[in-house]
Order: sequence, then structure tokens, then C-alpha cells
Amino acid sequence: MARLPGAFAVIGDVQWLPGYCVLLVDREGVGSLTDLEPDERLQYLASMATLGGAVESACRTTDGGFRRLNFEILGNTDEFLHAHVWPRYDWEPAERVTKPVWLYPAEFWTLPSLRLGPQHDRLRSMITTELVRRGAAAVSH
Repeated sequence: MARLPGAFAVIGDVQWLPGYCVLLVDREGVGSLTDLEPDERLQYLASMATLGGAVESACRTTDGGFRRLNFEILGNTDEFLHAHVWPRYDWEPAERVTKPVWLYPAEFWTLPSLRLGPQHDRLRSMITTELVRRGAAAVSH
């Protein structure tokens, strides 16, 4: 979607929580936040906050059930620095709304009905527009 300082913002390939995005570090060999120099860390975290602000703005506009954002840097599966930006909603099941996203069923990552598709084009465009408004450079997909 956009180029940010030290990173690329992309929309997630699954959308069971519409607006899910990932911030990918912009160079090879960076496995974790601590692999970056202090000024680069601050830059990456600022880019993560910028992506979060754009996701929040778009999701709040498109879904009255928008509740908050969750930010996560894990690195347990993919050994390169990336941050997950998860919108959370009031309409989520009561047993999950206050829990980590990772407690959703594992098959949510592979269900065709939850994959990113044309039905998400408007939301992706809104996030990209908001990123550009906040100083990012748009990248075509």
C-alpha cells in the first residue's frame, strides 16, 4: 500500500478482522527490532504508529463497531521484523473480544472466505489514502 520510513505497509492476506495490516521492514537481514540501530528502531516504531493511525481512521469510518487497535511484533514464525496491526471490533465473539487475536481458530488463516479480495478494495484504498495524507508514499499493488 505505502512506503514509510524504514518499512512497507501492506494489507493482510486474511481479513477476518477487516483492516488487518502488516508493517514489513524494508531491508533483508533484520530479524527483530533489536537488530536495528536506536534511531532506526524509533523510525520503525513511528512508522508502525502511522500505519495504526491510518487503519484506525479507515476502520472507524467504515465500521461503527470499531473498538481499538492491537499492535504486535512477534517473529515466532517468520524470522524477519514485521509488525501486525489488528483492528478490534465490538461485534467480535464475547469470548474473544478482549483476548489476543491468536486465539482465533488456526483455520482462519486459510479459509477462502476470509482471504483478502475485491470486497476489501475500498478499505485498502482508504487506508492507503490516509497513509499518504500522513506523509507516506503510495505503492501500487
